[in-house]
Amino acid sequence: MKVLGKTLQLVGLVLLPVAMTLELTGALGRRESGVADMLLMLVFGAAAFALGRFVEGYAA
Repeated sequence: MKVLGKTLQLVGLVLLPVAMTLELTGALGRRESGVADMLLMLVFGAAAFALGRFVEGYAA
């Protein structure tokens, strides 16, 4: 469980700079609802990090 938590935290931390880089290069777009793909990646990254933190804390 501890390894899963650390992995989720790492995914969350890596995803945010990747999203910023993709936004700056113009590789990301907008959906029909007007929500930027970068915002979706930001929410997913933050949720993955928080979930990883909870899982790691639960395992300890």
